[in-house]
Amino acid sequence: MKFAHLADTHLGYRQYGLFEREKDFYEVFDKVIDKIIEEKVDFVIHSGDLFETARPSPMALLTFQKGLLKLRGAGIPMYAIAGNHDVVMRKGSIPPHVIFKKLGLKVISTINPTYMHGDIFIAGLPYYPASHGKALKSKLAELSEKANHHDKSILVLHQGIDKYFSLNYELEIGEIPDNFDYYALGHIHKYVNDAYGKGRLVYPGSGEIWKTSELADYRINGKGFVVVDFDGSKPVIKRVKVDIPREFIEKNINYNELESGIASIKEIIKGFDKKPILKLTIKDVESDTSRVYEIIKEQLGDLALMIRPTFIMAGEEYELLEVESKKLGPEQLIESKLQGYGNSDVTTLAIDLYHLLSKDKIDESGELIHQYFDAHYNDVDEDSEFKTEPVENDQPSQEKEDGQVTFGKEVSE
Repeated sequence: MKFAHLADTHLGYRQYGLFEREKDFYEVFDKVIDKIIEEKVDFVIHSGDLFETARPSPMALLTFQKGLLKLRGAGIPMYAIAGNHDVVMRKGSIPPHVIFKKLGLKVISTINPTYMHGDIFIAGLPYYPASHGKALKSKLAELSEKANHHDKSILVLHQGIDKYFSLNYELEIGEIPDNFDYYALGHIHKYVNDAYGKGRLVYPGSGEIWKTSELADYRINGKGFVVVDFDGSKPVIKRVKVDIPREFIEKNINYNELESGIASIKEIIKGFDKKPILKLTIKDVESDTSRVYEIIKEQLGDLALMIRPTFIMAGEEYELLEVESKKLGPEQLIESKLQGYGNSDVTTLAIDLYHLLSKDKIDESGELIHQYFDAHYNDVDEDSEFKTEPVENDQPSQEKEDGQVTFGKEVSE
């Protein structure tokens, strides 16, 4: 028996406010579904962040419905959990996944955390923020005990783990049960395939480039999903890569070689079917950056979907790097200020609130505070199926970086 494992498809994400980028994510998802069917798998696991938001656009819903019906026609069921992007932190909220239950989607939730597919035990949980770590660990212990009664088992989670996620992780590696045969993880957009316990721990990565920081991993591992052969004593994993619709070009250009640098980019672009996204760093700029911007716009504006330039003035690079190495980010600053209080739960609550409030999520922030105090000072019922396993988007819904420039397109803020 074999299955496909994918995650972080983020359907509906309009990167840079461009509809073309939203369509790219749909195109990749369609390709993934077709390749899964070609692989003749027995079932599919989606490890969260199916959609970009908990209120997906009609196009995002239709794209998923089309893929789900294709799988259904091929006799391939899908099991899925909600990621941090899939649900809002509000009492009574439910993930959009439930719309598709009647079409055969098997939703793994807090009330229905386990399924059997033949003789394979599938267990999982929706996303838990770090402030609800105690509840998460308790439920993982329950699932681990159940897994002991099965020869083959899979754990499905959408969590950051300290070994692979340096900031804002929800679990330390040793806090994960070690008795599952396969760990189907989501949340981290890079590809990870690691030994853990008696099995393999895998993040398949995102289907598309959600953020430019993913480019380094993309150059090595590509984007796509994995196929897992579960017939032997150990799972055998095959990486299946899927071509993304358009390329990202990263280029460092010295100011005094601007003309030749632009010419080389033009040569690269000639071979592309779709306009690429250019991430340019112009070094040692000796004149007004507005003039450099005008040259780039004039030469490349019609050839690229988006140009994102960074300008480094002559003699400035070393100073910038030195300042950056000493600067504390907001999370590190919160952690350092609260260090003396000796309560890690308060620190994680503060960091979660920082992420929510920075996105003007006032209602969600209030709900998180109520749930924190309920969990720590009152007896609460943890078993509402889609109770607000409070979710905060630890990654912004859109990238907003200094120097962002769009030619011919309006960027929505």
